[in-house]
Amino acid sequence: NLYLDVVVSPLYVLTNVVGLILAIFFTQRLSLPAGTIVIVFSYYSQITRFFWEINRVYRNIESSISEAAEFTQLLLTPPAVADIPGAKKLTLTNAHIQFVDVDFKYEEVSGARDLFLDKFNLEIKAKQRVGSVGPSGSGKTTITRLLLRFIDLQSGKITIDGQDISQVSQKSLREGIAYVPQEPLLFHRSLFENIAYGDETATETEVKQTARLARADEFIDKLPHGYQTLVGERGIKLSGGQRQRVAIARALLKKSPILILDEATSSLDSESEKYIQEGLWELMQDRTALVIAHRLSTIKHLDRIIVLDQGQIVQDGTHDELIAHAGLYAKLWSHQSGEFLQD
Repeated sequence: NLYLDVVVSPLYVLTNVVGLILAIFFTQRLSLPAGTIVIVFSYYSQITRFFWEINRVYRNIESSISEAAEFTQLLLTPPAVADIPGAKKLTLTNAHIQFVDVDFKYEEVSGARDLFLDKFNLEIKAKQRVGSVGPSGSGKTTITRLLLRFIDLQSGKITIDGQDISQVSQKSLREGIAYVPQEPLLFHRSLFENIAYGDETATETEVKQTARLARADEFIDKLPHGYQTLVGERGIKLSGGQRQRVAIARALLKKSPILILDEATSSLDSESEKYIQEGLWELMQDRTALVIAHRLSTIKHLDRIIVLDQGQIVQDGTHDELIAHAGLYAKLWSHQSGEFLQD
């Protein structure tokens, strides 16, 4: 396309200039009527424009074929994580989660340590609210991705209410989990539709109530079109904090027995986080919750905190218990300034 632009564009201009010069030349030398010259030059311009349109159509066809080839390749690529034949639907009763002797490694990463998680064990009791902290690369997000089956483990198992998640359908698994990722993804639809995606049967009143609980109504009500405002691809028209508020509202609306928050308040200012924490605390009531955070104030009031380092649980207890014992958690807490973790 660049080659065509470099060659065709100057050629198009040049041919029109040559045509104009020839028209003037023949008018002067052959004493042709001006009307004849105008008609001839008009025909000439139409022909050159026709060839320019052919070039444009060719470029559009080439671009469409290239995009179609990429999309077709994507469809033909088998999914990395697939349901087993005859996978059953997950039945949630208490939402009791267990990681049992889990081994996992990232295939694309080579290094001295083969396994990222080695015989990893974790139990989250029904309706228990658990925080997860640790340095970058300690395994916090890996655990959530394994629980959601975005990736599959090498050995061991993960169970929910005694059911191995590798034996149930991914659809039923994710229907039972409300997930707020660190980088929330929004659709190029209205704010109302993006929030209602959490529960497509929700009424307008329910959507607006959850938006208020997530403090999303504070900016939505100021928009000219309110809840009908289109957010753009991936929510490009909203700030990072606004996108996270919408994602939190979506999770509030879903009302799933299991809640996973992966840095859900990382893009919020301290005042907004304080308000949203009230909503999140209500959201976590009567649910099994796993909360990942670098901002330790987000999780210090949870029932239990696990501290990860290099894929292993190095500490486990409440905030007060972990502060009372010298260790990684106390070190992380001491490094905070204004309750923000320093890098």
